[in-house]
Amino acid sequence: MYACIDLGSNSFHLLIANWHDGRHDIVERFSDKVQLGEGLADGGRLTDDAFARGLRCLHTFRHALDRYPIQHCWAVGTNALRIASNADEFLKAASQLGINIDIVSGLEEAALVYAGVTSALPESPEPRLIIDIGGGSTELVIGQGDTRLQSHSMPIGCISWRDRWFAEQPADANELEKRLDLALQSAEQVFAQVTQSLASNPWSDVYASSGTAKMLAGVCAQRMGASSPNSVDLPLLKSFKPDILQVARDPTYVLPGLKNGRRELVLPGWAVLCGFMQATGVQSLRFSPSALREGMLHYMVKAAISGDSPLHELRAN
Repeated sequence: MYACIDLGSNSFHLLIANWHDGRHDIVERFSDKVQLGEGLADGGRLTDDAFARGLRCLHTFRHALDRYPIQHCWAVGTNALRIASNADEFLKAASQLGINIDIVSGLEEAALVYAGVTSALPESPEPRLIIDIGGGSTELVIGQGDTRLQSHSMPIGCISWRDRWFAEQPADANELEKRLDLALQSAEQVFAQVTQSLASNPWSDVYASSGTAKMLAGVCAQRMGASSPNSVDLPLLKSFKPDILQVARDPTYVLPGLKNGRRELVLPGWAVLCGFMQATGVQSLRFSPSALREGMLHYMVKAAISGDSPLHELRAN
């Protein structure tokens, strides 16, 4: 039995699974919106509150792990733990719970995302572009089959963009819209840095994974009358700009498809995804429910066969 622990800048996730005949069977999933990266840009340190929230979540994960006959466990830290000056203190506290964390680079994170997303897709000879918007960074990968043609880790995410643009939200509606427009323009400029490189490997399909994509695909699904989040269309995404501004101003306003736990991230998430799509010319993309954790499982199975560590398998790939 395998356990994957994904310590993101926004959420912590635990996936417990069995592996049979080349396929994984999910036994249990746990998630907690820890927001480890909250306020990180201000002082370069995990705040005391974020640190405490993270440890409380790991205590919960520890209790969950103890209920199963786990043979292989891997915990991975991403952007918040990459850049926090007190990350070592958090890793030490986690190790006292028996959870040893490997911090992966942005490009290693991209490799995990690519493995996870493609594991759930049918085989195809066509290149695919994958975007994973996290809390503190966004990973972009173009790949063909098992081969990654190019990877990028961009310094932009739903938490970092919230802290940069919406930490103090203007009360005036016009000022809030101007702030959102600036956040969108700035996001587009970030992604514009890699558009020329991306264009050197033309892709056929685009897939988006993780919470921001799921949130916005959920709203799109409601607009289209679909039962589940499947895709995001840029014109449709831009059409509900007035609605997300209303969400930000009015806590009682209901936007169908948007969960209450994601309300505070809808403005920065919308700006980041719109910025990516406008910069790259992507008009439509598909939502992938598989992402980094499924990619971790892929490398853990390889490590169990080879006798090496999952991190070694990842870095050798």
